[in-house]
Amino acid sequence: MTMDKPTISFIIPAHNEQALLGEAIASIHEAAAALDEPYEVIVVDDDSTDATAAVAREQGAAVVSVQLRHIAAVRNAGAAAAAGDWLVFLDADTRLDRAVMEAFREARAAGAVAGGAVVRFDVDMPWGVRMGLGWWNLTSRVMRWAAGCFVFATREAFDAAGGFDERFYASEEIHLSGALKRQGRMVILSSPVTTSSRKFETWSLWSYIKLAMLSVLTFGYVLKKRDRLQQWYGRQREQ
Repeated sequence: MTMDKPTISFIIPAHNEQALLGEAIASIHEAAAALDEPYEVIVVDDDSTDATAAVAREQGAAVVSVQLRHIAAVRNAGAAAAAGDWLVFLDADTRLDRAVMEAFREARAAGAVAGGAVVRFDVDMPWGVRMGLGWWNLTSRVMRWAAGCFVFATREAFDAAGGFDERFYASEEIHLSGALKRQGRMVILSSPVTTSSRKFETWSLWSYIKLAMLSVLTFGYVLKKRDRLQQWYGRQREQ
């Protein structure tokens, strides 16, 4: 991180993420070296009861404290505090590498105003989960939907798109992707980001399939109810 005005703001939403946050921030520092431009790291500490904020500060990140328990609103709070011309949203359990940042630089040079990347897990998973991830990566590239663990956009495109839709407690990245595509060229990088498999270690693939089916049947209404989204907001997540 440099002391100059940042051109890139890395924004990490975090609720009780002391275990994995340090690795995420360290990966940013290492990967950003491929860009050779000023950047900042902002951790939005959302009502944590552990050492999330302390870990963030130890790794050189600025900390914005909120009490929201609403991922879309937390990400928007980070964007409001950011000074960069480019906003990069990274989950606290996700890691970048230089290949991703080099692909990000190339996409910007080619005129992209927003995008995401394909995703891989940090450990090997059962075949059903691997197939599910493969389906997501294919859908992501075809539909140009950014995975929530890694989303980037220019400040101008993000603001014009209205930021993350706070009517939703999940799938907010899909709605933002649709809005960003109306602002200009959106790309999905072929260089993957690495994210934790913990959600699928805690919750079955079938639970996500059922949620997707319920979302379709309710025209997305269930995604506006935090108490129906235990995979993201339940206590098991923190265990």
